Amino acid sequence: MARTALIVIDMINTYDHDDADLLLPSVRACLPAMRRLLAHARRCDVPVIYVNDNFGQWRSHHGEILETALRGPHADLVRAIAPDETSLFVVKARHSAFYETPLSYLLSQESVDHVVLCGQVTEQCVLYSALDAHIRHLNVTVPRDAVAHIHQDLAEAALRMMERNMAARVTTADDVHFSDTTGR
Repeated sequence: MARTALIVIDMINTYDHDDADLLLPSVRACLPAMRRLLAHARRCDVPVIYVNDNFGQWRSHHGEILETALRGPHADLVRAIAPDETSLFVVKARHSAFYETPLSYLLSQESVDHVVLCGQVTEQCVLYSALDAHIRHLNVTVPRDAVAHIHQDLAEAALRMMERNMAARVTTADDVHFSDTTGR
C-alpha cells in the first residue's frame, strides 16, 4: 500500500550563516503552519523524516546536530519543530534531500510514493528536493505557508516552477490531508 511521508528540510539549524538575517523573519512566519503540519502527520501515523545539513561536521550524528542547534541563539525556532522519538533522520551535505543520501531507499522501504516537503529554503533546498522527488516518480506537495525563504521573489518563482515543471501540488499546510494516500 502506497503512503505519504512528511519531509522536514534543514529546520535543525543554528542560523549561523551569511543570509540568516534575511531568512529568520520567514522562518518565524512559517513556524505555526509547520507545527500544525507536524502535529497532523503524527496524528495520522505518517512517517516524519527530518533531512538536515550536517554543517560540515562529518563525525556528527542527528543528536549532536540537534543539541548544537538547541544551544544556539535561535533555539526557540528549533525547539518548536524538533524531532520526536518516532521521527526519522537523514543527514545531507548538499542542497537536495536526495543527493547522495539514503532517502530514496528509506522511502521505498516505507512504501512512500508521495512526499510533503516543508522547511527551508524554498528557493534552494526545497526546490532541489522537489525536483529530485519528481525525477524519482514521487508525488510532491509543498505547503507554501510551511516553507521559509530568503528572497520572496525567488521563492514565488520556485513554487511556480515546482507546480508547473514538477507537477507539485502547491497548497497550504491546512489543506494537506494525510489520510488520503495520494495527498491530492
